[in-house]
Amino acid sequence: MSNVVSALNGVSQSGIALVEETGLRGMITVRGDLASKPMAKALKDVLGASVPEQRQIASGEKGAVAWMSPDELLVICDHGAAEDIIAALNAALAGEHVLVVNVSDARAVFKVSGECAREVIAKLAPVDLAPGAFEPGMMRRTRFAQVAAAFWMNDDGSFEIICFRSVARYVFDLLCVASVDGSEVGFFG
Repeated sequence: MSNVVSALNGVSQSGIALVEETGLRGMITVRGDLASKPMAKALKDVLGASVPEQRQIASGEKGAVAWMSPDELLVICDHGAAEDIIAALNAALAGEHVLVVNVSDARAVFKVSGECAREVIAKLAPVDLAPGAFEPGMMRRTRFAQVAAAFWMNDDGSFEIICFRSVARYVFDLLCVASVDGSEVGFFG
């Protein structure tokens, strides 16, 4: 059996913010009726999380659940637990019209942290990141320069970014250029 590795093998760079690939992460796409009681119960029973509100992320004991669209969620969990969580969700949602699929190996995850993390993300994504407009627990699906990405803000003020694995190097390089020493804009400071 081959070794599973992350897209960029844990690469990082420090500047006005720390940019780092977070390594392997379990990610499960769940499509179905997000307003259904069986969906809410399955997420609570399997992950300990609720169905998140639009453009939010909800945390549970076994993972987080991000709102991706009116009929799509992204479960973020330990990479090694993804298959068990898929099995549990499929069992809990038996008889419902749903799709539960492992997309872990098709994605890369980066973390941007530090005092200027908000500024780094604002340079790349067409999203209002002003304090009050974007706070911890919020997430967006958007573009980072020329590629699709999603990101959310953690309680500590750091951001996590998900992109397709095929563009991981491009996204890492974008984040590094946006966080190079001396590139502070000072808009949020």
